[in-house]
Amino acid sequence: MGRPKNFNRMQVLEKALPLFWKRGYADTGLKDIEKATGVNKSGLYSEFKDKQDLYLAALRHYVTTRRRDTLSLEPQGWDNIEAYLKMRAASKDGNKGCFAVNSMREADLLPDEAQAIINENRNALKALLRRNIEAERTRLPAETITEMLSTFLSGLSIEINMKVGKSPPRKVEDLMRVLRAL
Repeated sequence: MGRPKNFNRMQVLEKALPLFWKRGYADTGLKDIEKATGVNKSGLYSEFKDKQDLYLAALRHYVTTRRRDTLSLEPQGWDNIEAYLKMRAASKDGNKGCFAVNSMREADLLPDEAQAIINENRNALKALLRRNIEAERTRLPAETITEMLSTFLSGLSIEINMKVGKSPPRKVEDLMRVLRAL
């Protein structure tokens, strides 16, 4: 009979996620994961097939735990979108930008399943954004504004990660002035 696990899967994901977020998939080694999680290689392999499996689990964990409840509040509209953008612009957990967006920069190195997770996540977010935009009865099609907003969010995440450009909250305020004029 094997030794009982002295760690839990969720704790490993919570500790590995910031490592993958900061260093990326390619630059995160097994030794780094062992050090960050406090779980040795055999323990990690008892829970995950390999580094790729751990990365995919961390990515799935990230996309399922990101807060989007602001976008579901009633009444739907610009206020929900502004609150969501402000929350995204104010990273309080020490991680910069969006893990899913950061992962897109390594798309060629990631398994196809990672791209599928990222696309599914983006589509779910776009659906929430589109419902709020539709509530505003804009002159432009909601789908067009949704795509522009999605691109803005990706760019904002990259800029936050790279620490470039003017302050993210200021960019959100500027964007909201434009959106409300539509």
